[in-house]
Amino acid sequence: MAHGMASSDAGSSGLATRLSEMGERTRQFGGAITDPRQQRRIILVIVCVALLLDNMLYMVIVPIIPDYLADLESEQSAHVHLVHSHPNSTGNNGTAGPGKSNRDNLDVQIGVLFASKAILQLLVNPLSGTFIDRVGYDIPLLIGLTVMFLSTCIFAFAENYATLFAARSLQGLGSAFADTSGIAMIADKYTEEGERSKALGIALAFISFGSLAAPPFGGILYEFAGKRVPFIVLAVVCLADGVLLLTVIKPFSNRTRENMPVGTPIYKLMADPYIAVVAGALTVCNIPLAFLEPTIANWMESTMHSTKWEMGLTWLPAFFPHVLGVYLTVKLAAKHPHLQWFYGAVGMVIIGASSCIVPACKTFGQLIAPLCGICFGIALVDTALLPTLAFLVDVRYVSVYGSIYAIADISYSVAYAMGPIVAGQIVHNLGFAQLNLCMGLVNVLYAPALLLLCNVCQMKPSHSERDNLLEEAPQGLYDTIKMEERRSKKKGSYNSSGNRLAVDENGVDPFKGQRSFSEESSEYT
Repeated sequence: MAHGMASSDAGSSGLATRLSEMGERTRQFGGAITDPRQQRRIILVIVCVALLLDNMLYMVIVPIIPDYLADLESEQSAHVHLVHSHPNSTGNNGTAGPGKSNRDNLDVQIGVLFASKAILQLLVNPLSGTFIDRVGYDIPLLIGLTVMFLSTCIFAFAENYATLFAARSLQGLGSAFADTSGIAMIADKYTEEGERSKALGIALAFISFGSLAAPPFGGILYEFAGKRVPFIVLAVVCLADGVLLLTVIKPFSNRTRENMPVGTPIYKLMADPYIAVVAGALTVCNIPLAFLEPTIANWMESTMHSTKWEMGLTWLPAFFPHVLGVYLTVKLAAKHPHLQWFYGAVGMVIIGASSCIVPACKTFGQLIAPLCGICFGIALVDTALLPTLAFLVDVRYVSVYGSIYAIADISYSVAYAMGPIVAGQIVHNLGFAQLNLCMGLVNVLYAPALLLLCNVCQMKPSHSERDNLLEEAPQGLYDTIKMEERRSKKKGSYNSSGNRLAVDENGVDPFKGQRSFSEESSEYT
């Protein structure tokens, strides 16, 4: 009896210890999500997971949908054959023609299905960018995750082409909100150029991993567990990311942006020559990837007789040079931030040269090298130019980033909307080699246009309308953070005599004229 009471006391004390540990972890998590720097890191994780999910859902259907649609087509053909073989039927002739016609029809269906996401994203982005500028970044991100969750669930349980098309289009709607608000939120939270480049580089690494790892992920699960399992896994991760967003940011109670100014209209940003050059570069550099994805498998099968696993793993090795390109660009941008345009131009030349080499490859091993070069070049361009878009808005407009990253998303969507539809026609009419040579030439010829950014990359952001609003007392967490950042920057930007230093911490010449330390400090006293 005494032994039983002792063991009961030990069990209750152990339970109390575990409850105490859980309570301590809960308090630590609560402290982390209220601490500005920790919250910023958690937000980066949330955004990166959202971008990973979007790109995995975009590419996971590559090995699944063609096979699944072919099965649906064969079932329909078998049903039609049964109808025509009925004794009362007379339509027996011409069986060879319908087979080829069905195959051509299937290719068109697959191309339209793949492109529908980017097309809808292209149409919605101008509206979503304006919406994000008006309401902030958190609610649009939640909307995007919700729509992506619904899209993924529809994909899992779709049984016909019309439902698959609706799910794919719905994903484009969710991406227009999630991708744009996520990237804009990173630019908004990481205001220092070095930190911003690093954070956006991490986001790009997640995008790359999602795009390149999704085909083998989807193919393996589809082969061994069925069509629904890959989409259910992605839906569960999407749901968890949305719950974390609600826990950390609390979109419907967080109104820290109510005193922020309205961002510059998207049509004005599109008319800016510097922004137009960057947007064009983002489109041109992604054309080789967008055009090769739907065409390279058939070319590999016909020219080098590649196996299914080789076609499925074509792009996976390119993930590593992509991450390397992101890493190098972030490191170089930290040391020489005024050369972002140059890193982008080098990336476009590498993409162009690699695209021209692709048709000369005769084996799978040879093909890996130019594909790695394309992804390495894309990493240089994206990592250099995405922060440049935010920098251009800081320098020339109001520091609100919804519309500017909607333009970036439009740039990507143009390439990926054309790819599945246009690339096949070019290959059919001109040939695979001519397609690659044209893409390579376009990238090399566009690279000198980035020279236009040479001078603007040396500017320094001036005090925008948003900064002027912060001369009042802080009215929320966001304003408090911004005020503290401005105070700390001022302390490091003046010498003992009160004059602004000729060069800031990044080694970039100031854009605006000098102001005394006492004048600056008086804004907060």
